[in-house]
Amino acid sequence: MKQELLYLFLLFFIFSFLGWCMEVTLMFRKYHRFINRGFLTGPWLPIYGSGAVMITVAVQAFAPIERGFIASFFFSFVICGFWEYFISYYLEKKFHARWWDYSKRPMNLNGRIWIGNLILFGLGGVLIIHFLDPLFSQLIHRIPLLLQEILVCVLSVSLLTDFLVSHLVLKLIKQQTETSTADDTEQINREIRQLFSSRSYFYRRFTDAYPEVVYRTARISARLDKIREETERLRMEAQQRVEKGASLLRENLENRRNR
Repeated sequence: MKQELLYLFLLFFIFSFLGWCMEVTLMFRKYHRFINRGFLTGPWLPIYGSGAVMITVAVQAFAPIERGFIASFFFSFVICGFWEYFISYYLEKKFHARWWDYSKRPMNLNGRIWIGNLILFGLGGVLIIHFLDPLFSQLIHRIPLLLQEILVCVLSVSLLTDFLVSHLVLKLIKQQTETSTADDTEQINREIRQLFSSRSYFYRRFTDAYPEVVYRTARISARLDKIREETERLRMEAQQRVEKGASLLRENLENRRNR
């Protein structure tokens, strides 16, 4: 049991680092410079590590069932999609900021997840379950147990310290957002960037890591919710009218045929 927990912890850190490497590479291709992505300052993205661990644990729980590529894809598609949605929702409610927004992407759900990422999550899960997990399992189990414990302790302390520092920075973002009298998100974004431009690296890094982040006050969020509700109501009314019109048209056509 102890060895299995150590393995999962180390797996978490490995995939957190690999996820960070992937994000940094994608940002470099887009902006042609190094951007330290993520909520934390260190070279790790816990959303990737935790997602990989959840996939691994879920698959182990269904070990008696035949695990083909399709089942692995489905597990990863659902688990990672749920996890990304939850993280996006939590960060927005906690810190009044939308760190990523897929509203303009096709087949998205509230702008938090979209079909393109979900497919990539599914394919990534297949890669993890069938290729990377077995490889890392062999490598990790070759490491002496004592060294595994030391690695987990050192990495955990580093991650916790990083989390606390980053959390303090995000609290400042939240306070600045809440005290802002701005009436639109663009003005709030300018205020936040101006505030951070004169501060230390830990503050500036957030605006660098998420150049498209959107900050929202509770007032603006409430207004957006009201707009979404009104838009949905109008959409439903329009759909009902179209269906009613189509039904009347079918009735007229049937009546003409009967004549």
